[in-house]
Amino acid sequence: MTEAKTAGQGSLLIITIVVLVDMIGFGIIIPFLTFMVAHLSGPDAEIGFWVATLMSGYAAAVFLFSSFWGSLSDKYGRRPILMIGLLGNTGTFILFGLSTTLWMAFVARVLSGIFNANIPVARAYISDVSKPHEVAKRQGLLGVAFGVGFTIGPALGGWLSRPAEWNWTSFFQDTIFDSNPYLLPCIASSLLSGIAFLLSIWWLPESLPLESRSKTKNTNPLRELKRKFKDISALLSRPILSPLMWSAMAFWIGFTIMHVSFILFTMMSPQQGGLGFSESDNGLVFGFIGLSGLLVQGVLIGPLTKRFGSSRLMAFGLVSAAIGLTLTPYVDISFAWSGILLVSFMIALGNGLFTPSNMAMLSNHSESSEKGLVMGVAESLRSLSTLFGVLIGGIIWDLTNTEQGFFTYHTVFWLCGIFSIIGLFIHIIGGAWNASDPALEGVGIDE
Repeated sequence: MTEAKTAGQGSLLIITIVVLVDMIGFGIIIPFLTFMVAHLSGPDAEIGFWVATLMSGYAAAVFLFSSFWGSLSDKYGRRPILMIGLLGNTGTFILFGLSTTLWMAFVARVLSGIFNANIPVARAYISDVSKPHEVAKRQGLLGVAFGVGFTIGPALGGWLSRPAEWNWTSFFQDTIFDSNPYLLPCIASSLLSGIAFLLSIWWLPESLPLESRSKTKNTNPLRELKRKFKDISALLSRPILSPLMWSAMAFWIGFTIMHVSFILFTMMSPQQGGLGFSESDNGLVFGFIGLSGLLVQGVLIGPLTKRFGSSRLMAFGLVSAAIGLTLTPYVDISFAWSGILLVSFMIALGNGLFTPSNMAMLSNHSESSEKGLVMGVAESLRSLSTLFGVLIGGIIWDLTNTEQGFFTYHTVFWLCGIFSIIGLFIHIIGGAWNASDPALEGVGIDE
């Protein structure tokens, strides 16, 4: 194990870059995905349904293949699996940018989800090269990469969209970027993945020695999936862990409903009740959300946890998210930017308080020997919640956005808030609210 530890000292930066690139790729499509669906679809297409389909296809692939890649990395090493993911990412983003039909775009997103399902492998790499007391701090590097990636990605995706229509240059006019207006941000993501791939070839050593690798001869994806559902079922019946996971699922369903509906609302014309935002406008908004989340998790979460404890911060986060999500469609065009940034900050504050606090509570109430299992199950449930959330969001939007009366385009945002309140209710009555909290007992926490 000494070799792996030594090798890892100079490879943490590369692993962080790999995760950063993955998150930039995840975030880069957010500002233009809805616009791309509108571009590829006919006038009578159900845009909400197709946005949800593309997002759920990606989420389903991540859920189904994360355990598979993890098992392969246990058998063949972390490095080759991470490099397969980067190489696959490079190709699938180009395919997505070149899509001429919605089905072609769907296939590209599913393939992207398959190759991006290796975040657990990156987490395992860090564990391989870290001493026990270093793991928590070094895993925090991935949190930083997530935050920075989700800040840069949306801003970049919005800015690089429709280059043929830029008024400051004619370079992209009468080229492939006319017929494929969202190819350029996809090329940018592919280039970043390619650079990370080359960096991995040169400077990313293997972290898992031969003697520590799994001796399993057959890595069966169906077996891994069956084991995953068995682990989920077992942990969802555990005291404290169960309400923590159920409340997280409720939160993430509501949060990912927003991922579908937010831009569908902001891109609507003011005459229809929307804000008339462009791809670049939405890129700035989501970049602001990412930056706000980074501020909350990087600066505020530590002192707030010491003052209030993780359990209370979970509740504060759920309430903040519920208010921000519910108020989003009530932002009026007359104060569009100030209003949307205010509700966006409340959403980012809610997520920034809830997610790390929920992870801390799960870790604190798990045995040392099962922390990896618990974190893996939590990630799986997050993927499942994302899958359900985007489907619910897309379907409800298409059913209500053109209606008058009680059920309008506001409905989907009410659902976001309702799911957050359900999460709060589960957290309080399920027993997690009054569970022991090391931060309030003077035991100390990892910051």
